[in-house]
Amino acid sequence: MIPRALVLCAGLGTRLQPLTGVRAKPAIPVAGEPMIRRIAAWLVSRGVDDLVLNLHHLPQTLTACLGDGRDLGARVRYSWELPEILGSAGGPRLALPIVGASTFFVINGDTLTDVDLARLAEAHAASGALVTLWLVPNREFLRYGGVLVDADGGVSGFVRRGPAAAGSYHYIGVQIVESRVFEATAPGQPANSIGGVYDALIASRPGSVRAVIADAAFHDVGTPADYWRTSQAFAADGTSVSSTGPYAAIDRSAQVARSILWDDVTVGAGAQLDECIVTDGVRVPAGAVHRRAILVRGEDGLPRVSPLNLES
Repeated sequence: MIPRALVLCAGLGTRLQPLTGVRAKPAIPVAGEPMIRRIAAWLVSRGVDDLVLNLHHLPQTLTACLGDGRDLGARVRYSWELPEILGSAGGPRLALPIVGASTFFVINGDTLTDVDLARLAEAHAASGALVTLWLVPNREFLRYGGVLVDADGGVSGFVRRGPAAAGSYHYIGVQIVESRVFEATAPGQPANSIGGVYDALIASRPGSVRAVIADAAFHDVGTPADYWRTSQAFAADGTSVSSTGPYAAIDRSAQVARSILWDDVTVGAGAQLDECIVTDGVRVPAGAVHRRAILVRGEDGLPRVSPLNLES
Protein backbone atom coordinates (compact mmCIF):
# COMPACT_ATOMS: atom_id res chain seq x y z
CA MET A 1 0.00 0.00 0.00
CA ILE A 2 1.12 3.56 -0.72
CA PRO A 3 1.60 5.01 2.79
CA ARG A 4 1.52 8.74 2.05
CA ALA A 5 -1.36 11.10 1.35
CA LEU A 6 -1.95 14.79 0.86
CA VAL A 7 -5.33 15.79 2.29
CA LEU A 8 -6.68 18.96 0.67
CA CYS A 9 -7.94 21.27 3.43
CA ALA A 10 -7.18 24.79 2.19
CA GLY A 11 -10.55 25.63 0.61
CA LEU A 12 -12.74 28.49 1.83
CA GLY A 13 -15.97 26.48 1.90
CA THR A 14 -18.02 29.48 0.80
CA ARG A 15 -21.17 27.47 0.08
CA LEU A 16 -21.14 26.22 3.67
CA GLN A 17 -21.27 29.67 5.24
CA PRO A 18 -21.89 30.68 7.98
CA LEU A 19 -20.51 27.39 9.35
CA THR A 20 -17.14 27.92 7.67
CA GLY A 21 -16.87 31.31 9.32
CA VAL A 22 -16.36 29.34 12.54
CA ARG A 23 -14.21 26.39 11.40
CA ALA A 24 -12.45 25.28 8.25
CA LYS A 25 -14.76 22.85 6.49
CA PRO A 26 -12.76 19.67 7.25
CA ALA A 27 -12.74 20.61 10.96
CA ILE A 28 -16.53 20.70 11.17
CA PRO A 29 -17.88 17.90 13.38
CA VAL A 30 -20.01 15.11 11.90
CA ALA A 31 -21.89 13.22 14.62
CA GLY A 32 -19.43 14.50 17.20
CA GLU A 33 -16.19 13.87 15.29
CA PRO A 34 -14.47 16.42 13.03
CA MET A 35 -14.48 15.31 9.41
CA ILE A 36 -10.71 15.49 9.20
CA ARG A 37 -10.35 13.05 12.10
CA ARG A 38 -12.77 10.66 10.42
CA ILE A 39 -10.76 10.91 7.20
CA ALA A 40 -7.42 10.45 8.97
CA ALA A 41 -8.69 7.44 10.93
CA TRP A 42 -10.02 5.86 7.73
CA LEU A 43 -6.70 6.38 5.94
CA VAL A 44 -4.73 4.89 8.85
CA SER A 45 -7.05 1.87 8.92
CA ARG A 46 -6.13 1.25 5.27
CA GLY A 47 -2.38 1.54 5.83
CA VAL A 48 -2.01 5.18 4.79
CA ASP A 49 -0.52 6.78 7.88
CA ASP A 50 1.88 9.50 6.68
CA LEU A 51 -0.35 12.50 6.08
CA VAL A 52 0.19 16.09 4.97
CA LEU A 53 -2.61 18.64 5.18
CA ASN A 54 -2.50 21.87 3.20
CA LEU A 55 -3.87 24.79 5.19
CA HIS A 56 -5.17 28.26 4.41
CA HIS A 57 -8.59 29.15 5.84
CA LEU A 58 -8.85 29.09 9.69
CA PRO A 59 -5.84 26.76 9.90
CA GLN A 60 -5.84 26.69 13.71
CA THR A 61 -9.17 24.85 13.69
CA LEU A 62 -7.55 22.00 11.77
CA THR A 63 -4.30 21.79 13.70
CA ALA A 64 -6.35 21.71 16.91
CA CYS A 65 -8.25 18.66 15.60
CA LEU A 66 -5.25 16.57 14.57
CA GLY A 67 -2.07 17.90 16.12
CA ASP A 68 0.71 15.55 15.07
CA GLY A 69 -1.75 12.68 14.54
CA ARG A 70 -0.09 10.44 17.08
CA ASP A 71 -3.31 9.55 18.89
CA LEU A 72 -4.70 8.17 15.62
CA GLY A 73 -1.56 6.23 14.75
CA ALA A 74 -0.62 8.73 12.05
CA ARG A 75 2.23 11.08 11.31
CA VAL A 76 0.66 14.43 10.41
CA ARG A 77 2.47 17.44 8.98
CA TYR A 78 1.25 20.67 7.44
CA SER A 79 1.81 22.72 4.30
CA TRP A 80 0.86 26.36 4.85
CA GLU A 81 -0.63 28.28 1.92
CA LEU A 82 -0.24 31.93 2.87
CA PRO A 83 -1.11 34.63 2.00
CA GLU A 84 -3.19 33.19 -0.87
CA ILE A 85 -4.86 29.89 -1.60
CA LEU A 86 -3.04 27.99 -4.34
CA GLY A 87 -5.67 25.66 -5.79
CA SER A 88 -5.92 21.94 -6.42
CA ALA A 89 -2.59 21.80 -8.30
CA GLY A 90 -0.73 24.74 -6.77
CA GLY A 91 -1.38 23.38 -3.29
CA PRO A 92 0.09 19.95 -4.04
CA ARG A 93 3.06 21.58 -5.81
CA LEU A 94 3.92 23.58 -2.71
CA ALA A 95 3.51 20.49 -0.51
CA LEU A 96 5.74 18.15 -2.57
CA PRO A 97 8.89 18.61 -0.45
CA ILE A 98 6.89 17.83 2.70
CA VAL A 99 5.07 14.84 1.22
CA GLY A 100 8.47 13.52 0.16
CA ALA A 101 7.24 10.75 -2.15
CA SER A 102 7.05 10.19 -5.88
CA THR A 103 3.64 8.49 -5.61
CA PHE A 104 0.94 9.45 -3.12
CA PHE A 105 -2.78 9.71 -2.57
CA VAL A 106 -4.57 13.04 -2.85
CA ILE A 107 -7.75 13.09 -0.76
CA ASN A 108 -10.38 15.80 -0.53
CA GLY A 109 -10.75 16.98 3.05
CA ASP A 110 -14.50 17.57 2.75
CA THR A 111 -15.71 14.18 1.51
CA LEU A 112 -16.35 11.06 3.58
CA THR A 113 -16.12 7.87 1.57
CA ASP A 114 -15.23 4.18 1.71
CA VAL A 115 -13.23 3.96 -1.53
CA ASP A 116 -11.12 0.80 -1.81
CA LEU A 117 -7.67 2.37 -1.59
CA ALA A 118 -5.82 -0.91 -2.20
CA ARG A 119 -7.73 -1.47 -5.43
CA LEU A 120 -6.96 2.07 -6.56
CA ALA A 121 -3.25 1.59 -5.79
CA GLU A 122 -3.13 -1.71 -7.67
CA ALA A 123 -4.81 -0.20 -10.73
CA HIS A 124 -2.47 2.79 -10.71
CA ALA A 125 0.64 0.61 -10.52
CA ALA A 126 -0.58 -1.78 -13.22
CA SER A 127 -1.44 0.92 -15.75
CA GLY A 128 1.63 3.12 -15.39
CA ALA A 129 -0.62 6.18 -15.21
CA LEU A 130 0.50 9.52 -13.87
CA VAL A 131 -2.90 10.16 -12.28
CA THR A 132 -5.64 7.68 -11.36
CA LEU A 133 -9.04 8.98 -10.28
CA TRP A 134 -11.73 6.99 -8.46
CA LEU A 135 -15.01 7.67 -10.28
CA VAL A 136 -18.63 6.72 -9.76
CA PRO A 137 -21.53 7.13 -12.21
CA ASN A 138 -22.62 10.77 -12.28
CA ARG A 139 -26.21 10.36 -11.13
CA GLU A 140 -26.59 14.05 -10.26
CA PHE A 141 -25.20 15.66 -13.40
CA LEU A 142 -27.23 18.83 -12.89
CA ARG A 143 -25.32 19.35 -9.66
CA TYR A 144 -21.88 17.92 -10.40
CA GLY A 145 -19.53 18.32 -13.32
CA GLY A 146 -18.42 15.13 -15.00
CA VAL A 147 -15.39 13.16 -16.12
CA LEU A 148 -15.31 11.62 -19.59
CA VAL A 149 -13.69 8.19 -19.89
CA ASP A 150 -12.80 6.29 -23.07
CA ALA A 151 -13.28 2.59 -23.68
CA ASP A 152 -9.92 1.52 -22.19
CA GLY A 153 -10.27 3.53 -18.97
CA GLY A 154 -8.37 6.64 -19.98
CA VAL A 155 -9.78 9.99 -18.95
CA SER A 156 -10.45 12.01 -22.09
CA GLY A 157 -11.80 15.24 -20.60
CA PHE A 158 -14.00 17.06 -18.14
CA VAL A 159 -17.42 18.66 -18.56
CA ARG A 160 -19.31 21.22 -16.52
CA ARG A 161 -22.43 20.28 -14.65
CA GLY A 162 -25.62 20.33 -16.67
CA PRO A 163 -27.04 18.32 -19.58
CA ALA A 164 -23.57 17.89 -21.11
CA ALA A 165 -22.55 15.88 -18.03
CA ALA A 166 -25.27 13.25 -18.53
CA GLY A 167 -23.66 9.83 -18.90
CA SER A 168 -20.36 11.03 -17.45
CA TYR A 169 -18.64 9.98 -14.22
CA HIS A 170 -18.30 11.78 -10.91
CA TYR A 171 -14.92 12.27 -9.25
CA ILE A 172 -15.49 11.86 -5.50
CA GLY A 173 -12.23 13.20 -4.16
CA VAL A 174 -9.82 10.25 -4.03
CA GLN A 175 -6.90 9.87 -6.45
CA ILE A 176 -3.30 8.73 -6.77
CA VAL A 177 -0.74 10.97 -8.43
CA GLU A 178 2.89 10.94 -9.46
CA SER A 179 4.68 13.96 -8.07
CA ARG A 180 6.13 14.94 -11.45
CA VAL A 181 2.63 15.85 -12.60
CA PHE A 182 2.85 19.02 -10.52
CA GLU A 183 6.52 19.85 -11.02
CA ALA A 184 5.88 22.05 -14.07
CA THR A 185 3.85 24.38 -11.84
CA ALA A 186 5.92 27.07 -10.19
CA PRO A 187 5.99 26.74 -6.37
CA GLY A 188 3.72 29.29 -4.75
CA GLN A 189 1.69 29.96 -7.90
CA PRO A 190 -2.06 29.22 -8.03
CA ALA A 191 -3.06 26.38 -10.37
CA ASN A 192 -5.87 23.87 -10.69
CA SER A 193 -5.69 20.17 -11.52
CA ILE A 194 -9.06 19.59 -13.22
CA GLY A 195 -9.52 22.53 -15.54
CA GLY A 196 -5.77 23.13 -15.72
CA VAL A 197 -2.83 20.76 -15.21
CA TYR A 198 -4.80 17.56 -15.89
CA ASP A 199 -6.37 18.93 -19.08
CA ALA A 200 -2.94 19.82 -20.41
CA LEU A 201 -1.64 16.37 -19.44
CA ILE A 202 -4.50 14.62 -21.26
CA ALA A 203 -3.79 16.70 -24.37
CA SER A 204 -0.03 16.09 -24.36
CA ARG A 205 0.03 12.49 -23.09
CA PRO A 206 -3.27 10.70 -23.82
CA GLY A 207 -3.85 7.82 -21.42
CA SER A 208 -1.70 9.24 -18.64
CA VAL A 209 -4.78 10.19 -16.61
CA ARG A 210 -6.84 7.09 -15.93
CA ALA A 211 -9.91 6.03 -14.00
CA VAL A 212 -11.11 3.30 -11.71
CA ILE A 213 -14.90 3.19 -12.08
CA ALA A 214 -16.74 1.54 -9.22
CA ASP A 215 -19.48 2.46 -6.80
CA ALA A 216 -18.48 3.71 -3.37
CA ALA A 217 -20.35 5.39 -0.56
CA PHE A 218 -19.59 9.07 -0.31
CA HIS A 219 -20.90 12.09 1.55
CA ASP A 220 -20.08 15.45 0.02
CA VAL A 221 -20.45 18.25 2.57
CA GLY A 222 -20.93 21.21 0.25
CA THR A 223 -23.88 23.10 1.70
CA PRO A 224 -25.56 23.31 5.13
CA ALA A 225 -28.24 20.93 3.84
CA ASP A 226 -25.52 18.45 2.78
CA TYR A 227 -23.96 18.80 6.21
CA TRP A 228 -27.29 18.11 7.88
CA ARG A 229 -27.89 14.98 5.82
CA THR A 230 -24.35 13.71 6.41
CA SER A 231 -24.63 14.28 10.16
CA GLN A 232 -27.91 12.40 10.22
CA ALA A 233 -26.40 9.51 8.28
CA PHE A 234 -23.56 9.16 10.81
CA ALA A 235 -25.60 9.71 13.97
CA ALA A 236 -25.69 6.49 15.97
CA ASP A 237 -29.29 6.97 17.08
CA GLY A 238 -30.62 8.42 13.85
CA THR A 239 -31.71 11.66 15.53
CA SER A 240 -28.90 13.85 14.14
CA VAL A 241 -28.19 15.24 17.62
CA SER A 242 -24.48 15.67 18.35
CA SER A 243 -22.80 17.33 21.33
CA THR A 244 -19.11 17.38 20.51
CA GLY A 245 -17.43 19.26 23.35
CA PRO A 246 -16.88 18.34 26.98
CA TYR A 247 -18.26 21.72 28.05
CA ALA A 248 -21.64 21.57 26.28
CA ALA A 249 -24.42 22.23 28.78
CA ILE A 250 -28.17 21.93 28.20
CA ASP A 251 -30.50 23.10 30.94
CA ARG A 252 -32.88 20.41 32.13
CA SER A 253 -35.88 22.50 31.16
CA ALA A 254 -34.62 23.18 27.63
CA GLN A 255 -35.96 21.20 24.68
CA VAL A 256 -33.46 20.18 22.00
CA ALA A 257 -34.81 18.11 19.11
CA ARG A 258 -32.95 16.91 16.00
CA SER A 259 -30.26 19.52 16.40
CA ILE A 260 -26.48 19.56 16.00
CA LEU A 261 -24.49 21.13 18.84
CA TRP A 262 -20.81 21.94 18.41
CA ASP A 263 -18.26 22.60 21.17
CA ASP A 264 -18.80 24.67 24.31
CA VAL A 265 -22.50 25.31 23.66
CA THR A 266 -24.83 26.38 26.47
CA VAL A 267 -28.61 26.12 26.15
CA GLY A 268 -30.51 28.16 28.72
CA ALA A 269 -33.59 27.32 30.75
CA GLY A 270 -36.75 26.84 28.75
CA ALA A 271 -35.02 27.36 25.40
CA GLN A 272 -36.30 25.36 22.45
CA LEU A 273 -34.17 24.19 19.53
CA ASP A 274 -35.71 22.19 16.70
CA GLU A 275 -33.64 21.21 13.65
CA CYS A 276 -30.88 23.70 14.42
CA ILE A 277 -27.11 23.85 14.06
CA VAL A 278 -25.46 25.57 17.02
CA THR A 279 -21.78 26.36 16.49
CA ASP A 280 -18.83 26.77 18.85
CA GLY A 281 -19.25 28.93 21.91
CA VAL A 282 -22.89 29.89 21.39
CA ARG A 283 -24.95 30.74 24.47
CA VAL A 284 -28.63 30.17 23.72
CA PRO A 285 -30.53 32.51 26.06
CA ALA A 286 -33.20 31.24 28.42
CA GLY A 287 -36.57 31.06 26.74
CA ALA A 288 -35.21 31.45 23.18
CA VAL A 289 -37.06 29.52 20.49
CA HIS A 290 -35.39 28.56 17.20
CA ARG A 291 -36.43 26.20 14.43
CA ARG A 292 -34.42 25.35 11.33
CA ALA A 293 -31.78 27.90 12.21
CA ILE A 294 -28.00 28.20 12.30
CA LEU A 295 -26.65 29.92 15.40
CA VAL A 296 -23.18 31.50 15.39
CA ARG A 297 -21.60 33.42 18.25
CA GLY A 298 -21.45 37.14 17.46
CA GLU A 299 -18.71 39.56 18.50
CA ASP A 300 -21.01 40.80 21.27
CA GLY A 301 -21.38 37.27 22.62
CA LEU A 302 -24.98 36.95 21.47
CA PRO A 303 -26.08 34.40 18.86
CA ARG A 304 -26.35 35.48 15.25
CA VAL A 305 -29.20 33.55 13.68
CA SER A 306 -29.64 32.63 10.02
CA PRO A 307 -32.14 30.27 8.39
CA LEU A 308 -31.25 26.62 7.80
CA ASN A 309 -32.56 25.54 4.41
CA LEU A 310 -32.72 21.76 4.43
CA GLU A 311 -34.02 21.52 0.87
CA SER A 312 -30.97 22.87 -1.00
